Amino acid sequence: KLKKVPVGEDLRANVRKMEKAISWRTIGIVGSAPQYPHGVVDPIVELGEIAVKHGIPLHVDACVGGFVLPWIEKLGRRVPKWDFRVPGVTSISADLHKFGYAAKGASTLTWRSIDAMKHQIFVATDFPGGIYASPTMLGTRPGGPIAAAWTALQSLGEDGYMALAKQALDAADRLRLGIESISGLALLGKGDATIVTYAAVGMNVYAIADRMETRGWTIDRQHKPASIHLTVTANHGQIVDAYLADLRACVEEVRRDPSLAKSGSAPMYGMAAKMPIRMFVARQVRKVMADLHVRKDQP
Repeated sequence: KLKKVPVGEDLRANVRKMEKAISWRTIGIVGSAPQYPHGVVDPIVELGEIAVKHGIPLHVDACVGGFVLPWIEKLGRRVPKWDFRVPGVTSISADLHKFGYAAKGASTLTWRSIDAMKHQIFVATDFPGGIYASPTMLGTRPGGPIAAAWTALQSLGEDGYMALAKQALDAADRLRLGIESISGLALLGKGDATIVTYAAVGMNVYAIADRMETRGWTIDRQHKPASIHLTVTANHGQIVDAYLADLRACVEEVRRDPSLAKSGSAPMYGMAAKMPIRMFVARQVRKVMADLHVRKDQP
């Protein structure tokens, strides 16, 4: 059974509450580097200490940060320790299709030791087709994405990734400075990577998102708390100024006309975020997804 622990005020994992949730049935704990919604790295060092103390594995979800945090650190930016330098970390996952700049379909799972890794190997000895073994739960996997990811790694190399990380970091810094200068907006979390998230103060952030979309921007809305999320890559440096200019204008539009919060998608997002019965929300979302797979000419 998965146990979820509320984060602290800094949006990072609450180490004290995580340790309190550990029981004799606990098989491992998980931290993020960084977590997706706000770009903050969990206190992996402290989580490693309680993992060692209780003799349980610690997995670090670095699917976002695995291929950018090392370069950010090499660029001189302070990054909390999150990898195998931390005692207690037993495994790390990282997506190549994010800051590895590879095509989707290839990710990595790295273990501290082969002794830990061997537990993921699947073996079937009673299969009529013969003894079957696979290093993952999946059997046959497409080689194309793996080959494409290998090509991206080899072609970019350390120098290429360093340059891309610097461009992404510069763009994220410019966005943070610009957002902080706009009255009515507030950054969420002390971003350790190149994720930028902001909320609105005294106005509806979803209404701002709607206005931004009328100007051609694709907006990633979040809730708990209501916010707008940006995954900033090297490609975004050239549009930072235009984004900030439109954002400033849209904030003023919503400030002048609060009724915009009652139109567009703002009411729907606001209602969904406040619904106390999450099972109902999940049921409705599942229905929408299922309807996408039904032919229009069928009942």
